[in-house]
Amino acid sequence: MARRKLTNSQIACITLLWGGLCYLLLANSQKIDFRVIFALTASGIIVFVTICKNIKSRNK
Repeated sequence: MARRKLTNSQIACITLLWGGLCYLLLANSQKIDFRVIFALTASGIIVFVTICKNIKSRNK
């Protein structure tokens, strides 16, 4: 099944939402430890790898 390609505005919204969630996580955590860093890194990989794959497939 073919996926729809993301538009630039959708990519911007996803990135801003991810940034807002990261801000909430950092602002509400009492201390920044391995679990917080791991959550930020893992979510960043999930979000940005998907966006990069979509942009690369859009150019083909």
